[in-house]
Amino acid sequence: MSSSYMSWRSSATSRRPTQPTNTSKNRGTIYPDLNQDPTPKPVIHFLAFALIIFLGLLQFLPASHFRQPSDPHRNWIPFNSHSSPSPTVKLAVDEDDGLIHIVSWMQCLDLKVLAVLANSTLSSSRYPDLLHFHFFTPQGDKDKVSFYKLKVLFPHSNLELHGQEKVKEIIKRASSEAEYDSLNLEEIAPFIIPSVHQSLTKFIYVSPNLILMGRIEELTGIDLSAHAAAAAEDCSNRLNSYVSLDVLDAIQRSASKPWISVTPYVKDACMPDLSLLLINGKKLEEFLEAVLWWSKVLNWSDRSDKRNPAIGLALYNRYLKLSNSWLVKDPASVDTIEKSMITHYDGPEIVCSEFGNDTIPGSSHGNLWIKYLPSMSNQILGS
Repeated sequence: MSSSYMSWRSSATSRRPTQPTNTSKNRGTIYPDLNQDPTPKPVIHFLAFALIIFLGLLQFLPASHFRQPSDPHRNWIPFNSHSSPSPTVKLAVDEDDGLIHIVSWMQCLDLKVLAVLANSTLSSSRYPDLLHFHFFTPQGDKDKVSFYKLKVLFPHSNLELHGQEKVKEIIKRASSEAEYDSLNLEEIAPFIIPSVHQSLTKFIYVSPNLILMGRIEELTGIDLSAHAAAAAEDCSNRLNSYVSLDVLDAIQRSASKPWISVTPYVKDACMPDLSLLLINGKKLEEFLEAVLWWSKVLNWSDRSDKRNPAIGLALYNRYLKLSNSWLVKDPASVDTIEKSMITHYDGPEIVCSEFGNDTIPGSSHGNLWIKYLPSMSNQILGS
């Protein structure tokens, strides 16, 4: 038994491979002094240093794009090319709540017109959640039914109805009955609202009978720190169409008021388009007084056939001119509509009358307004 075990061990041992005792013969000899890293040329060092300096200097260039914090996609947005060189001053964005306040004044309540205005503004904006609408209507917040109808159409929008009594009262106290009747309240009201509503000192005013197809937030980068308002120039209405240059020269020589231009009036100066305004309430001191003074000096209370130029004269050299793209145009053709930021409402409207509100017959109405009418409007607002 023991002899067989010993023979098996010796045979197993004899079959093991022998390990080499010296492995240096199988390896290549290493010569560290002969395999040094290549040395780069001096010009490479110079180019790398210049590139670092160039990238560092790029950090001092002014910003050309920005990101909206509320945008879930974090898209880059270019600053408005038509805005002031100082885009850091945000006029229409409230510093406290970060919203863009949009104000409109409507003499006769027409919910369809307001619905088209709100829907076109919201659908054209990148950030509809930042828009806050303030509609000044005859009944204001007392008209709960109208408010709830609009909230059904725009459930996620910031929307308020305000009364008109306090604004009208300020104008009536400062003017005579004839002067009050000569003023278009939709034109003068935006300049009085900041004195009534202290929270609305910076806002965008939009006439209710408009359709907005441009991004209204592009106006928020305009610097109005030195101006009372901003508006586009309407060269279809010129100063000499309303008042003689000789009359203006005589007024300029004889009167001394802070709202009279120190430079000669340009007879064919374009009038401001009061349908869309950027308002800076902090620069509106004595504005109502200036409007009423011009209206009285020109005896405009006796001329009911023409538009009162008093607001345009009170704004002369005191307003910032917006890009022509923000001038309100008529939706006369498809080409005009495609190139416009803003056009007139082309649907049926309710007009005020002593015997009640009437709807203008619809024979000459366009079709653009239908595109921006919310789908449930006929059910909610009525046909």
